[in-house]
Amino acid sequence: MTDSHSERPDPRSAGTDAALPYSLLDLAQVGHGETVRESLRYSEELARYADDHGYRRLWYAEHHNMPAIASAAPAVLIAHMAARTSRIRLGAGGVMLPNHSPLAIAEQYGTLAELHPDRIDLGLGRAPGGDQSVFRALRRNPAASEHFPNDVVELLRYFSGTGVDGVRAVPGSGTEVPLYILGSSLFGAQLAAATGLPYAFASHFAPQALERAIEVYRRDFRPAPTGDGGESEPYLMVAATVIADDDPDRAAAELHRSKVQRIKMLFNRGRDLTDAEAEMLLDGPQGAQVNEMLRYAAVGTPDQARAQLADFAAQTNADELILAPLANDREVWMGTVAHLAPQP
Repeated sequence: MTDSHSERPDPRSAGTDAALPYSLLDLAQVGHGETVRESLRYSEELARYADDHGYRRLWYAEHHNMPAIASAAPAVLIAHMAARTSRIRLGAGGVMLPNHSPLAIAEQYGTLAELHPDRIDLGLGRAPGGDQSVFRALRRNPAASEHFPNDVVELLRYFSGTGVDGVRAVPGSGTEVPLYILGSSLFGAQLAAATGLPYAFASHFAPQALERAIEVYRRDFRPAPTGDGGESEPYLMVAATVIADDDPDRAAAELHRSKVQRIKMLFNRGRDLTDAEAEMLLDGPQGAQVNEMLRYAAVGTPDQARAQLADFAAQTNADELILAPLANDREVWMGTVAHLAPQP
């Protein structure tokens, strides 16, 4: 792999910004009253800032048919942001591989890798990134997720230059674009371990299996050959929701607003919930579910959030933290990224 892990710090020394790499997941949220164009301009501002202030990588996740999220086409976002930055790694966190043929993805990300050498990542998930209607619209079948492990191996062959059944990815062949397995269950941990690939756990919204998945990944990891003639090592990335502001009450208010929005998105049952109706659900089982989704949220003043992240890193023995800024207020959202930046 071109993204060598040999330079990473010892995760057992984690606990400070300097000891542990921080990366970002930009959910490309479309805020209340914003157009998609306006929201993407904010994403560009975030990319430029992250590039200048020491974040290791910036990822975008594939979502479909979600009016509040503008990341349906991660490769397009990556191309745009890569042309406007110079250092930071950019990637998909991730591409929902059952929605695509491995060859098409190898060609897309191989093209990006040729245009921006040693800066492109490819995180892979097996979720659909939408509902059954989305699958039909994409001309895909839900059973495609059953082929996910084989599709990952096929991608590795395309990027290595081996090809599949006489077919080569051009561009893509020989680029060795680094792959990352994403997951929120034991399946992803097992696959990442079996293939010797890095593993990124989606603990920012699905924390239930985190501890068990980490155990399985580290216990069952089997090294794989790397492009430089060596062998891969386990590399664990964990994600946390973050909201940091000099006013802790403002940070807490943004967390509350985000919970209300999540209630409205998850439990609308085919109709638009009012804020008042969502507030009522926060006190019930729906609210408990949302609170559980946000179990690993670092919220408060910058010092408080950094301390919570340090505790999370120590708890998981992670090699890298992926921060997912959540605030609806763009000032708080961008301020969070600034407050938690690895470098001033």
